[in-house]
Parts: sequence; structure tokens; C-alpha cells
Amino acid sequence: MSEEPTKVVVETKLTANHWGVGVARVEDGRILSVEAHPDDPNGSPINDNISGGLAGSARILRPAVRKSWLEGEPGRVPRGRDAFVEVSWDRVLDLIAGELARVREMHGNAGIFAGSYGWSSAGRFHHAQSQLKRFLNCIGGFVRSEGNYSYNAALVMMPYIVGPFRSHVAQATRWSVIAEHSDLVVMFGGMALRNTQVSDGGVARHRMADNLEACAEAGVQFVNISPLRTDAAEALSADWMPANPGSDTALMLGLAHVLHDEDLHDPAFLDRYTVGFEKFEAYLTGASDGVAKTAEWAAEKTGLDAAEIRALARRMAGGRCMISVAAGVQRTDYGEQPLWMAVTLAAMLGQIGLPGGGYTVGYGVNANVGNIERLFRWGTMPQGRNPVADFIPVAAISEMLLNPGGAYTYCGETRHFPDARLVWWAGGNPFHHHQHLSRLHEAFQTPDTVIVNDVNWTATTRHADIVLPVAAAQERRDFGAGKSDNGLIPMHALTAPPGEARVEYEMYCDLAARMGVLEAFSEGRSSEEWLEAIWEQTRSAAAGHDQNLPDWKTFMGGDVITLPDPSPNQIFLADFRDEPAENALPTPSGKIEIFSETLASFGLDDCFGHAAWFPPRDLAAGIGEVYLLSGQPKTRLHSQLDNGAYSLSHKIAGREPVLIHPDDAAPLGIAHGDVVELFNARGRCLAGAKVTDEIRQGCVFLWTGAWWDPDFNAPQMRDRHGNPNALTHDLRTSSLSQSPAAHSARVSMRKFEGPLPEIRVHAPPPLSKEDEAEA
Repeated sequence: MSEEPTKVVVETKLTANHWGVGVARVEDGRILSVEAHPDDPNGSPINDNISGGLAGSARILRPAVRKSWLEGEPGRVPRGRDAFVEVSWDRVLDLIAGELARVREMHGNAGIFAGSYGWSSAGRFHHAQSQLKRFLNCIGGFVRSEGNYSYNAALVMMPYIVGPFRSHVAQATRWSVIAEHSDLVVMFGGMALRNTQVSDGGVARHRMADNLEACAEAGVQFVNISPLRTDAAEALSADWMPANPGSDTALMLGLAHVLHDEDLHDPAFLDRYTVGFEKFEAYLTGASDGVAKTAEWAAEKTGLDAAEIRALARRMAGGRCMISVAAGVQRTDYGEQPLWMAVTLAAMLGQIGLPGGGYTVGYGVNANVGNIERLFRWGTMPQGRNPVADFIPVAAISEMLLNPGGAYTYCGETRHFPDARLVWWAGGNPFHHHQHLSRLHEAFQTPDTVIVNDVNWTATTRHADIVLPVAAAQERRDFGAGKSDNGLIPMHALTAPPGEARVEYEMYCDLAARMGVLEAFSEGRSSEEWLEAIWEQTRSAAAGHDQNLPDWKTFMGGDVITLPDPSPNQIFLADFRDEPAENALPTPSGKIEIFSETLASFGLDDCFGHAAWFPPRDLAAGIGEVYLLSGQPKTRLHSQLDNGAYSLSHKIAGREPVLIHPDDAAPLGIAHGDVVELFNARGRCLAGAKVTDEIRQGCVFLWTGAWWDPDFNAPQMRDRHGNPNALTHDLRTSSLSQSPAAHSARVSMRKFEGPLPEIRVHAPPPLSKEDEAEA
């Protein structure tokens, strides 16, 4: 008698990520595939990274401690180059508890830095930053980071001139309104669809591509002001104006001069809704500095034709015009200026508050701006109160570590960097987000202890002393709900965490017990009990908006729930335009501040009292022959799961692709598929050449997020893998906001000759096991 064949059971379960809802096929504890939800019209292929990215050789399977640190000689081998010793969970938690106690006793809680910047899990409970910060607040707090890498200049600058940026992003004019009312959308920095795959906290349906196509079908015209033609979707048939990187402010000034010179601006709007135009006018015309910001002046800065600039200004004044400023435009030297100038230019047109007119900063930054908003705040696990008041601007990590006690200027104040003796990072990857990575490598040598929670052996975990293997989003129960989305998504545990990886909450409970704060941290709840409590908060908030949500068990057994759009016909600043006194803006004047007395009073030499032009610093210093653009990738979210199938499928010779114009490639003998070396005084990296005319001549484009893979034996620790932050400078946008300015880098390039070095970062570092008996 023959045996019956084993029945293969394939389960289908929901999961959620920042790039959307996933329908996973799971067999025998293995994730076979993750596909987009059938109700998502434009699901993200980033889902294809999940299976391989979580099961690859880079997965961290056991707690590990840097060998030199464990042996009491932490400086013997630098962080980032050392081997690791795998230890038990009891051992590693004892080490952490002892180190926390030592640092708190010797330096106070101000000696603990927990920036923990990153996107991490889309779940409402298993959110890495919230878990870590709640735990640290239970033991006396920590130094935090303030702001973000994506649009920090806007977070700091916009409240001075028009109001809080986060609120205004939520209030952005909807694309349905633009389709009906706009004649022209002028996109500074384009509107790359690759960015709209993701949204912080998650996205139930990707709407952006369809909404843009609806605008094009309605006859709305688009202008793409970007060195990358593909920063505008092909369906838009956008006019391409490939201005020099970092010249957006100069172009806006040239447009403003045409409006002023040809009496195309709106003095009545300026008089009623703004303050300070006369001071800006003196700068624009050259009355204050002797330099008129004409179309010819702007042409010299931008590389565009002066007649083209004048023609665009007339088009903008000739109909209903929406000015869009992408987030990447502010990640340049003096990145506050294009934001302020966009508001000024929109005010001169007089269309702010009208349907389809005005401006928006942040369209295209994620999947939801201008497309959808949440009806109410979802439930959450509270982080508690942080007794430590000190913080650093988010992009000042290297300065903090290299210059403890050093002074810096922020929002008109003189502040001092803390002395961070212990750094704990969870849910993010500073060796992706931060600039000038060789400098960050140097900075990471300075703390006494670095702890990192992660899924994979990235460059950041390799710079840790203590590495904690944690469960991925697909390995625990939760629910997804985006910060600006209308979907509630059951997140199932598709598989168990591999090896000895643990759910972070349970790990913190064990550590909290060692620190004597278990009750304060856990409130006596298990993970499942917390999830039910957070869901009940969400149900209660929903009931307040006449929405009936099911109980937890029913919800987890069901499908995605979508809630109504709270404002489907939203028009940004319409109320202010209708009644400016009754709906005054939260600025000193209650109006749009084209000139800010507050900012002028700071006396900064890199941010005046009105929008102004400053030349990019690398260009002024004569660094490199071409501009380096380093935008977000289409193949992953930041650096997450760079070892996944979709991310790997777009690499060239195992390296991140770099876009090079044919006229820049030919003189250097570079052909499509070659490996090139990009270099400047700050560093070097290898990348795979993609020769294409979609990039402006004189520019190269290298996606961010390839895991940094330095060869410490090569010149300038050459990165083998194609991370642009090996080349970017670590200067701030200005002394006002101290924001990152990575998009102002210039580099040289050449064809790489010789044997190609092996990519090593997708495999673990050298590992050994500790003798538990001796331990």
C-alpha cells in the first residue's frame, strides 16, 4: 500500500507595511510571497522584498556583543570593523541593565541618547521608537532628537511665516479640487511616484497615480522643474524644465521679478493677507543690494533660458495655478529659502485659498498628501513623560558625538550638545539616513556603549556594542493604521521569529523587571492585552464620529476597514482667505509673513528676514564636476530589506544603479552596465552605470538606501555597494533649523577598473559563541 501524499497547506493572511496592505501566502512557517491587496489600485512591488529580506543570511538570530567591548577593551578594534560574540538573552539583558545603571549614576539620564529615528513597523503597538522611549521614560528619560530628515526645514521654518507645517500638510488642497479648478501645476522638485508608494504608518489604497491621471484628463497642465525627467509621471505629459540642482529659489525669484515687472502680481492680496512685501520688493528689484533678480539673473543660476522663465511666469499668472514644492527641494543648502519663496510667489499671484490655486509643500512626499486623511486619531501605547528636556536637531548626530558640550544655534537660541555616553537605536538606520558616513563612522567611536535593536545586520548594527535580534512586523500580531490614512488593517503573525529573535515588548518587560520598573512599563498587560486596549481606544474614538467598529476578535478575523474621508473637497487656507481676521494665522501678525521681524531679529547670516538666494556650498567651493542627486528609491522604503528580491533585481553588478547622461558618460568611456566610482573629498563609492537621457546633463542620480558596505582597506573607506551618503556633506541647511542638506553634493566619477570587490554587507559579520559556562 502506498502512502498518501502529504497535504500541503498554504494559508493566506493579511499584513501591513508603510508601503501598503499585503496578502501573504504562508506554507509550513515560511512566507512564500506577499502581494498587494486586490482593492489597492496601485499596490507596491516593495512587497516582493519581504520573503527574502526576512529569511536572508543577514538576519540576526541571537543576541550578540562586540568582541572588544565584551572583553573590556572597547577601543582595540573600532566599531564597524569588529567581530561579535553571540550570548544568551539573560546575559545580554544583564549587561544592558548594568550599563544603564552605570551611565545613569555617572552621567544622569542626560547621558542616554535615543534618537531612534526611522519608520520601523507600521503597527500601532509594536512600534520600535514608542516601545524604547516608553521604557527609557520609566527609568528617568533620555536625550531625544527633534524633527526629521524628510522635511525638517519646513517643520522649523513654516510656523514663522504661515503656520505649523504638519497641520498644513493635512489641510492640503485635494487633487480632486485641482482636477476641477486648476489650469497649471508647477512642480518644484517634480512629483515622483516612487515616493508615493509609502506613507508613515501605512496606506490602505494607493490613490496618487489615478488622481494625477484624472488631472491630466481634465486638461490640467504640469511643469516638472527637476533634473530628473521621470520625477513627473509619463501620463502628465509635463513640460520639463531641468534646472540646476539647488537653484529653485533663484528660479522663483526670477519668476517673481517678471510678475512684478509686468504688473502681473496682486497688490490687493498682498496688502490684505500678508506683511512685509515692501522689504522683499526692495530685495527683488535690487534696491536693497544692487542686484535685480531678473529672468536673466535667474537663467544664469538655473541653467534655463530667460525667455522660458518669463513665459512660465506669464502662464502662472494667466490662470489658476498650484505651486508644488517637493520635500527634497528643502534638503539642500539653505533649504528654508525655496519654502519661503514658494509662499511669497504664491502670495504675489494672489491665489492662496482659492480652489486649485496657491501652494502646497509636500505633495508627493508620501501616498496620502492631498489624497486622503484620517477621520480621527487612532489608539496608541503612550510613551509617558520624558523628564529630560534636552534634545538635538535630528541631523546633528555626528556633531553631538564629536563635540559634546559644543555650542550651536537653533531657532535663534544658542544651545549646547549633550554628552551622550550611551546610544540606543531601535527601528531605524542612521547609516542610511545620515550624511558623510565616514564622519558618522568616526563619531560612532565616541560613546561608551551603543545598543541597536534590528532585524538584519545592517551597517548600524555593525557599529553597535550590543545587538538585539527582534521580530519583524510579519512575525507578531498588530493592526495597521496610517497617520494620514483612512484604513484599519489586521496584521497577523505570518511566521514565528527565527532563531532567538524576540518581540521587543516582551524583551523590554524582562529588562524592566531587572530595573525595578516592570509595573510602570507594562501596567500588568501582555502584548495581546495592550493590543485589545489600543483597539478599544480606536473604537471609542470612532464612535465619537458615528462609526461603529467591530470588537478586536472580529476585526482580526476580517478584512481591511476603510472610514470616510473627513474633507474630500478641502481647499488649503480657504477659511483664512474668506475671513482673515476671524481665521488669523498663528503668526505674530496673523497674516502670511513675507518679511518676518522675528527671523530678522535672530541676526543670522544664512537666513534673513525674507526669502533670499544663497549659492550651494559645494558649487562655490569647486567640488566635483557633476551634481549628485540622491532621492528615495522605488525598490524599497529607505534602506529596509535592501537584501530582498525586488531591491536586488534592480542592482547592476550587485551595486545600486546610478543614472548618468550619455554626454557625461561617453567622454569617460562609461557604458551602460559598467561599474563606476563616484568620489570627492569626503568619500568614494561604487555604483552600476545606467546611461540614460532621463537625467539632466551634468547630474547623476543615485538612489538612497543601499546598505553601506565600506572597504576599510580601500582609499577613503570606499563603499562597495552604492550608498550616496558616502559622498554627501554633513553641513546643515542653515543655523535656523539645522536641517540636513544632502542634495547639495557634487562629485567626480570614472569607470572602475580592476577586479570588482565582493559585496559583504548582506552577510553577517564574523560571529562566535560565548562559552556559557565561563560566562
